[in-house]
Amino acid sequence: MPDRRISIHDLRRMKQRGDKITMVTCYDHATAQIIDSVGIEMILIGDSLGMVMLGHDSTLQVTLDMLVHHTKAVSRAAHRALVVMDLPFGTYSAADLPLSLASARRAIAEGGAQAVKIEGGRRMAPVIGTLVASGIPVMGHIGLTPQSIHMIGGYRVQGRGTEAGDRLVKAALKLEEAGAFAVVLECVPAALARRISTELTVPTIGIGAGPCCDGQVQVLHDMLGLVDDFQPRHAKRYAHLAPLIREALEGYRGEVRSGTFPAPEHAFDMDDLLEDTERPVPNP
Repeated sequence: MPDRRISIHDLRRMKQRGDKITMVTCYDHATAQIIDSVGIEMILIGDSLGMVMLGHDSTLQVTLDMLVHHTKAVSRAAHRALVVMDLPFGTYSAADLPLSLASARRAIAEGGAQAVKIEGGRRMAPVIGTLVASGIPVMGHIGLTPQSIHMIGGYRVQGRGTEAGDRLVKAALKLEEAGAFAVVLECVPAALARRISTELTVPTIGIGAGPCCDGQVQVLHDMLGLVDDFQPRHAKRYAHLAPLIREALEGYRGEVRSGTFPAPEHAFDMDDLLEDTERPVPNP
């Protein structure tokens, strides 16, 4: 892949070549720098921040201001990955296209994202068409759509059975026709995800949708084991950082209480100056 910013056209070419696409969530500057440095193709500032960062029990409490705020931090760090921002609940609708366009414009112009993601099937086609016609790349999202959790009856696999599966295939094709550059498939049977991925010319990005999607997206906190009390079935822990962080904090607390930190090498003499390579001392 090129050293320049990944584009939606690069993603389509990856699908054509059979190269798998990676995407992870991120909500802050420091983590975005790490993600960008390892070559992940897309960073999603997801409305999942409401749950993993803010402690809500769903994504429905997340506002546009919250997502724009976090997207600014991520976009200042990510120079290679395509930065995608979720449009949160209540900020877009086929019944209010001006609202949808205003929300997406904020994501791009104020947040610094290169694309937005919206949830919903065929009814979202007019929204996607309007945004794409205005020069805003849009990623679709079907299957389990957390913003519609009260409509679909909870967190459950979608597209089971012939009729439900056919509806999702038609929805995916409709989103592609409207101009979506990719479609997230969340919690759908693997066989159905394979069928949709075959029928679409744009990439599919799976989460809980099996291995045959053109790419995968994961919530970073699940991947890194930062949350001890819940592990989604579709997530894989590539590290378990919560115990390591706890151990580091316990070590810090113990050294402060015992007086072994700060040591002389962590303090300044009267005539010491900060080196140009040192960061300014932050306010606590």
